[in-house]
Amino acid sequence: MSKPQTRASNKYNAKAYDRLAIQVKKGRKAEIQAAAKKQGESLNAYVVKAVEQRMEIEQE
Repeated sequence: MSKPQTRASNKYNAKAYDRLAIQVKKGRKAEIQAAAKKQGESLNAYVVKAVEQRMEIEQE
């Protein structure tokens, strides 16, 4: 990806998305990544889906 493309991508992402940083115990990241891969999802998609499911349950 060229520098202008990267800048454009970063600008769009900053406008369209919020960022969350989470911390997990050493070794848990690899476990979560493996679980995401097993489901055919990216790490981000897997974590977002898990959060959304929990929020749905807690609203009941």
